[in-house]
Amino acid sequence: MRAEVRRLQQAGERVGVVPTMGALHEGHLSLVHLAKKTCTKTVATIFVNPTQFAPHEDFNRYPRTLPEDLRLLASADCDYCFVPGTDEMYPAGYSTYVEPPAVGTRWEGECRPGHFRGVTTIVLKLLNMIPADVACFGQKDYQQAAVIRAMARDLNLFSHIEVGATIREPDGLAMSSRNRYLSPAERQRALSLSHGLRQAREMFRSGEQRTAVIAAMIGETLEPQTDAIDYVAIADGDTLEPVELIQPNTVILLAVRIGNTRLIDNCLITEA
Repeated sequence: MRAEVRRLQQAGERVGVVPTMGALHEGHLSLVHLAKKTCTKTVATIFVNPTQFAPHEDFNRYPRTLPEDLRLLASADCDYCFVPGTDEMYPAGYSTYVEPPAVGTRWEGECRPGHFRGVTTIVLKLLNMIPADVACFGQKDYQQAAVIRAMARDLNLFSHIEVGATIREPDGLAMSSRNRYLSPAERQRALSLSHGLRQAREMFRSGEQRTAVIAAMIGETLEPQTDAIDYVAIADGDTLEPVELIQPNTVILLAVRIGNTRLIDNCLITEA
């Protein structure tokens, strides 16, 4: 794949890559379209990365829907799809991992120890194998995108990192491959995440700037609808360190469990 990308670039093409774990939906396809805005050739990757799952997490049941994924990528006019095997990415004797940057310490970093180490390792490997001009990731995984941007900056990666907006269902639920785990009743409960974010924005527009007050309201919205709340974080959008008052670049990060499914969502509170 590296040789093909180099050939394309030498022929004057700009190459964009969209790394995924498959189980594709319109959110992923929006990243293909984002890549096509500035690139003439697009590559999607599909690899369910074992190193970003803890032993008790959902690696074994994570949806694997390759035929449907390929159909969706074709419908989006994606030019290439790279589907490596685990032995190709982590051959026998593999022992090198990438330590994630400071922005990955809190929130997901605390709830899922080792997760971002797996993410940074696989993304660096993919961007070495596919040295694209642009690599596209979704804001749906806000902290992950921040981790990848910091890694790309710190390690002087060739690829420019682009982040595409979260794509939502008509009722507000953020699109996620894990949504297919939800029963109809659980899916209805999952709307509490987007409801809480919307109410937080309304509070801010009404003049409330104290993050403790806004976080408490979100918690009251989530508590009766979820089985566990991992965190309600209101933080600086760049450092992801907690803030006491809303600033121009403040992000709200949510992580909850509904049944056996863990869901995350976020918003920049000052965005329209």
